[in-house]
Amino acid sequence: MASVNQSNPPDTTEDDQIAARPLAAAARALAPFGSIAVLMLVWEGFARSGLLTPFLLPSLGTIFARVFADVIDGQFFIKAAFTLYRALAGFSLAVLVAVTIGVVMSRQSLVRWFFDPIISVGFPMPKVAFLPIFLLWFGAFDSSKILLIAFAAFFAIAANTIAGTQAVERQLIWSAQSLGAREGKILWSVVLPAAMPQILTGLQIALPLALIVCIVAEMLMGGVGLGGSMIYAQRFADSPGVFAGIVEIGIVGSLAIHSLRLLRRRLLSWHVETSHR
Repeated sequence: MASVNQSNPPDTTEDDQIAARPLAAAARALAPFGSIAVLMLVWEGFARSGLLTPFLLPSLGTIFARVFADVIDGQFFIKAAFTLYRALAGFSLAVLVAVTIGVVMSRQSLVRWFFDPIISVGFPMPKVAFLPIFLLWFGAFDSSKILLIAFAAFFAIAANTIAGTQAVERQLIWSAQSLGAREGKILWSVVLPAAMPQILTGLQIALPLALIVCIVAEMLMGGVGLGGSMIYAQRFADSPGVFAGIVEIGIVGSLAIHSLRLLRRRLLSWHVETSHR
């Protein structure tokens, strides 16, 4: 009796899973942009419906054409450079001062007694309200804008620095002291690394604030920059220029915030929050 050879169909489950991994990764990467895509579709639908005039709501094609023109002639990079210079200069000054004061406050009770009420009162206040004072004291110069930006970013960084340094486990400090480490060595090798996640959280809160205050300061004080270009376009009833400025601000802000997020991952590569990603 002849035997019949029956060949089983190959198991393609594992191959299908391997082939689907790039698609799943692409879907996860594009998922955060889904809401933006929906907003763009709604925007374009209203712009083409005729319910609003092109002056009030230009089409996305008109707006992106203006952004593309600004990129081609270099105006976008010039405006973005001035805005980023002011925002990052003020932000860096705030980091230097706020982290120093926050660390000293957590270590010295007298310094904490003096600065704690100031930070508690100043943290929730709208910092833009101080713009007339800075304009009165320092004039409509870049130094005035930078100091206002530093003032706005200071409180979030200081508050998170205090919280992070005070939350350092005492056992870590006692262990370092038992090994003969001096106060400065404990600060740099134990306290600051342990408090770094909370400090970086303060930086991530303060950077958008610095950009917002910078844009508002440029609008009200004048000067070359993304905020100043929007006011210039508004004065000449250049509606596409105003909306193009919003898009350009969004691009610059997203890049700055994403860069800080990457910096956080790099600085905290040893931390548990990055090991699970």
